[in-house]
Amino acid sequence: MKYGSIIIEKKEYVYLKRIINISGYAKDFDTQQSLQKFSDELQNAQIVDEEDMPKEIIRFYSKVKVASEKGWERTLQVVTPTERDLKQNKISFLTPMGSALFGYSEGDTVIWDFPTGQQELKIVAVAQVESDKRKDVTV
Repeated sequence: MKYGSIIIEKKEYVYLKRIINISGYAKDFDTQQSLQKFSDELQNAQIVDEEDMPKEIIRFYSKVKVASEKGWERTLQVVTPTERDLKQNKISFLTPMGSALFGYSEGDTVIWDFPTGQQELKIVAVAQVESDKRKDVTV
């Protein structure tokens, strides 16, 4: 891990904690497990101001290219739960994949438990998409 722990921007951290608390009642076991693991990671996360956020960190609206040890490669965008759209490769951070990637950096390797079993993912590239929506994340 490039930075030693995940890195989260302050406003996004507050939003994430709020949503995770609400989502603790998810009926899907895999989602519950992923959110618990992500919540555990948040306890050791580096929380930084917007101006100190490294550009290669996965956060809301980041476009991420990931490669799996199983041979597939995919480009995704991590979004808030209401904006998920699988046809446009927009995944909610509440999904196992979204919570696995959030806060990690380009070049990191992530080992996560998915519904299909444990997988190792390499974060190949991260691009930030400027969005006014990012400012609304705290609302």
